[in-house]
Amino acid sequence: MLRRYGQLAVLLALVGLQAPMMVGTAITLLLTFTVGMVFLFSPQVMAVRRLAQRHRRLVGDWTGTPIEPPYRPAPPPPVRQADGMYRSDRTLYTTPRVPAWKDRWKWLISDPATWRDTLWLLLDPAVKVALVPLFVLLPGRGLRVYAHWVDLVLGATAASRLAGQVSHLQRTRDLAADSQAAEMRRIERDLHDGTQARLVAIGMTLGAVEQLVDTDPNAAKALLARARDASSETLVELRRVIRGIHPPVLAERGLADAVRALAMDSPLHVTVDVDLPHRPEAPVEAAVYFAVSELLSNAARHGDARTATVDISANGAVLRVTVTDDGLGGADPAAGSGLAGIERRLAAFDGVLALHSPPGGPTTATMELPHALPGAAVEAPRMPRRKVALVVLLWGTAWCPTFPQGVVAGTFKIFDLDKPGWFLGLHVPEPYQWPVILGMITLGVTMHVAAMRIVAAYNREHWASGIVRWGTSC
Repeated sequence: MLRRYGQLAVLLALVGLQAPMMVGTAITLLLTFTVGMVFLFSPQVMAVRRLAQRHRRLVGDWTGTPIEPPYRPAPPPPVRQADGMYRSDRTLYTTPRVPAWKDRWKWLISDPATWRDTLWLLLDPAVKVALVPLFVLLPGRGLRVYAHWVDLVLGATAASRLAGQVSHLQRTRDLAADSQAAEMRRIERDLHDGTQARLVAIGMTLGAVEQLVDTDPNAAKALLARARDASSETLVELRRVIRGIHPPVLAERGLADAVRALAMDSPLHVTVDVDLPHRPEAPVEAAVYFAVSELLSNAARHGDARTATVDISANGAVLRVTVTDDGLGGADPAAGSGLAGIERRLAAFDGVLALHSPPGGPTTATMELPHALPGAAVEAPRMPRRKVALVVLLWGTAWCPTFPQGVVAGTFKIFDLDKPGWFLGLHVPEPYQWPVILGMITLGVTMHVAAMRIVAAYNREHWASGIVRWGTSC
């Protein structure tokens, strides 16, 4: 109990910070949109966001219900063009400072969460003061009521979640495009430096054979033998390039056998344990295969490892791959391109790479790809019975204040029709009729919205998982 009172005292003490910030916000908005001092807008918005985030974090920690921030993703930094200039709309700049400031200004002023934060800053002190009696009598219930208020005004919306998901998909698309371009350059380099050079040599050898076949048959035979050996080496290199693009064993026999074949070719003593009820899709298999190949190669080349273990398992729709080696450790994704390349491959499927590699070893790399396995449906969480009863009650009674006591009563009053006895708003004193009618409509709409929000809160995780699966499949 004392802990609850202490938490509520902290919330009320924050009113002392909100009051001067409210005055500062009003002055800043006035100077920004009347005098044109736009440089004041960004610091003011970020200050309000920090205060709002503090309330989200405190209320979420105290009630056990995290409140997601609703802000849209920040714009990426300006990209330098081929001519060395930075473009913002139709204007070119020599430095990225002005384009970055413009992008930030557009981001802040167009984000609905900016104005929701301002509305919260204006109303929150009054809400806290109004809840003081509840805070004193029932501190736990009062904190939960305040948490609902914070979630209503400061919580994430469907639009903000969708904007974040779109931004994430754009980033993963760009990473996938960059990885594909790098892979194409690698294939071109391998073909140019190896296979193409050998084919050119074979052509020159056959040209020499044409000149010597009549004058020196023995030398022509020797050159033909050399050309045959070169063609065999070229075929081996082509097969190596094909395995680098998509190994045939991976396409024919799946991820498990492909990793086992990879373990047989590795200089390490590799133990492979695979438990997959379903076979992943081909792009997922390729990403995991090359990630395991890179990790085993790093363990042998840089970690001086002797043994390694590869564990591939499923947890519902999540594909989890763990590679452990007894090497020297000290692996760092920032120190080379191999681990960064693995992260780029996995990011295309919303996958993550967790690396634990202390100096001296061992090194453990864990990769998780959500929704990578078919046949595992994500079930929506079940709603408690009291919530179900509340939703039924709201839907069953919200129609009464909305339509009969609100819209219909307002229609009777506008057109001055007969007043049946069951219209409450038409039988109060004249000055209070319209407030009662509008209050009835507001009450009914609020009940409808509350019922929809309760259902949406329990289906949020299910719908978010569906969006992620849709984005990954695209």
